[in-house]
Amino acid sequence: MNAADEVMDICLLAGEIMLTYGAETYRVEETLERMARAAGFTNVHCFTTTTGIFLSFEERKGKEDLMQMVRVDDRMQDLNKVTEVNQVSREFTSGELTVEEAHERLESIYHSPVNYPIWLIHLAAGVAGGGFSYLFGGGLGDLLPAFIAAVAASVALVEFERYLKVRFAAELAAAFLGGSAAIFLVFIGLGFNLDQIIIGSLMPLVPGVPLTNAVRDLLSGDLLAGMSRGVEALMTSLSIASGIALSISLFI
Repeated sequence: MNAADEVMDICLLAGEIMLTYGAETYRVEETLERMARAAGFTNVHCFTTTTGIFLSFEERKGKEDLMQMVRVDDRMQDLNKVTEVNQVSREFTSGELTVEEAHERLESIYHSPVNYPIWLIHLAAGVAGGGFSYLFGGGLGDLLPAFIAAVAASVALVEFERYLKVRFAAELAAAFLGGSAAIFLVFIGLGFNLDQIIIGSLMPLVPGVPLTNAVRDLLSGDLLAGMSRGVEALMTSLSIASGIALSISLFI
C-alpha cells in the first residue's frame, strides 16, 4: 500500500467514526481536508452526507486524482469518540503523529466500547425522566413513576434496536412501552399527574443531537445534510408520538 492509499484510509476512518457518532457534516469535511493537506496532498475535496463520505485528492501535480468513498449505515451518539478523533486530527496535522500511529489510534477509537456500562445509561435515563417530569409541572410523587417509565423506555429502545435493526421501529416500541408503564403506574396509584409522567418517560428518546446537528448543518450551508438530518429527527419524533398515541388509545 502506497502513502496515498494509507492517508486515504486514515482520513476515511476518521470521518466514518465522526459521522457515525454524532459529528456535524461540515466538521467531518473540515477535519478530513486538513488531514489530507497536512500529509502533503493537494486539490483536496471532501463531500459528506449523513450516509456517506466522498474524499478525493491529488498526489502530485499532473497525476490523476485519487478518490474513494465510504458508506455509513449506523448513526449513534457518543461525542467522546468525536472528541478523540479531533485530538488525533490535531496531532496528525501538527506532525506529532505519523500515518501509522494515527491509524493505530483511530482503530483503537473505532473498536473501543462505550465509556459507560449499559446499566448506568439506563439509570441516567431514569434520572433524566424523573427530573423532566418535575420540571414540566409534576409533583414529587411523580418522580418515581417517571423514573421507572423512563428506564423501561430506555431498556426497550436498546433491546428492540438490537433485534429489529430498524431504529424507527425500536423508538416506536420504546415509546409505547414507556407510555404503557406510565399509565399502569398511575392506575395502581403510584403517581398522580399522568401527562407529566409520560413526558418524563419520553425525554430520553427525544432526538436532541440530530436536531441540533440539522440546524448547524443548515446554518453552515450544508443544505442536503441539514435537511436529511432534519427528516431523521422528524421521523424519530413521529415514531415516539405514534407509540404514545397507541398506548393511550389502548389503555385509556
